[in-house]
Amino acid sequence: MQIKRKEWQQFIPQPVEAIWDFFSRPENLKKLTPAKVGITMLTDLSGKKMYPGMLIPYYISPLLGIRMKWTTEITHIDPMHYFIDVQQEGPYAFWHHQHHFTPLDGGTLMHDILHYKVPYGPIGTIADLLMVNNMVDEIFTHRHEAIESYFGKER
Repeated sequence: MQIKRKEWQQFIPQPVEAIWDFFSRPENLKKLTPAKVGITMLTDLSGKKMYPGMLIPYYISPLLGIRMKWTTEITHIDPMHYFIDVQQEGPYAFWHHQHHFTPLDGGTLMHDILHYKVPYGPIGTIADLLMVNNMVDEIFTHRHEAIESYFGKER
């Protein structure tokens, strides 16, 4: 399977400082993830801000309750502008997720760029077509709705 690219944008009617404060705390990841993914943080990161090199280990159970370890590394940060997380251990052959924040009149434009690759060659390609691609979309749709519930809807 080739590396796949997906993008999402969302206008959030809050200043970039508030949005950055929320997204720069790994403890909030669970608040943005569907319950059915079964995310369980393995380290207490309450009140901690992310930094380049930070490792965030957790378990997920996205498929048939099968528990998988996933460790994300925060590789780059430009405060109030963007950060990048990369899977170091987990279910994907490749995962690179950019989070961009642009201040605009009346709020913040959040732009996500995700590159991912499912392992296992042709079997992974079929798995992506049958379920992984849809699961990724569902997770980001849920995230969009969760952000609206925390910060309000675009008017």
